[in-house]
Amino acid sequence: QVHLVESGGGSVQAGGSLKLTCSVSGYRYNGCGMEWFRQAPGKERVSVAFIENSGVITYDDSVKGRFIASQDKTKNTLVLDMKNLKIEDTARYYCAAGVPKGRVCENHWGQGTQVTVSS
Repeated sequence: QVHLVESGGGSVQAGGSLKLTCSVSGYRYNGCGMEWFRQAPGKERVSVAFIENSGVITYDDSVKGRFIASQDKTKNTLVLDMKNLKIEDTARYYCAAGVPKGRVCENHWGQGTQVTVSS
């Protein structure tokens, strides 16, 4: 069964940078994509970056120009390079792997890593 572990979170001042890493195991790559999500207290979990199987990446407008997602299938890792962090970026960040279920893709989640941005 697929297992994902996020790391690299921490506390940083506004304007700083962090690099998150997701280590993936037990995963068979397929037509489904992989994704970075984040969730702030009291708010819904939202997509930050969606990585299609083809390699095309779609970013949420709130992080465009500041975050860069990447995937290395040979190393079984996902990376989220975050720059010019803002207080609004404070959230728990999760990676997800899509697994085919019937005609749709079902996400499997890691436990997340906390990112806290202060003024």
